[in-house]
Amino acid sequence: MSDCIFCKIAAKEIPSTLVYEDDQCVAFKDLEPQAPVHVLVIPKKHVESVLALQEDDKALAAHILVDVIPKLAKELGVAEKGFRVVANTGEEGGQSVKHLHFHLLGGRSMQWPPG
Repeated sequence: MSDCIFCKIAAKEIPSTLVYEDDQCVAFKDLEPQAPVHVLVIPKKHVESVLALQEDDKALAAHILVDVIPKLAKELGVAEKGFRVVANTGEEGGQSVKHLHFHLLGGRSMQWPPG
């Protein structure tokens, strides 16, 4: 999608601090971190939200959740003590960019309920 900021980040048209990249997704540091470790993991394919995932996106979603996020949690040093993964969806869910993204947050105690 030509006007999507995350598509532009994935295409390296907008600079970011990448911490991971493969053929299906990228992960980069959040510009306004809410924890000592706060990265966003996004598919390179434009998918608007969790609700927009289709049958043919199952392998992509599994790759992000089963392969990439656990690997990053270990590499970023938050796997042992714990971390949070969040996928905001829709306006009331707090989604500010209409491109599927997973927040990986760690490095401090996470409170419940969240804000």
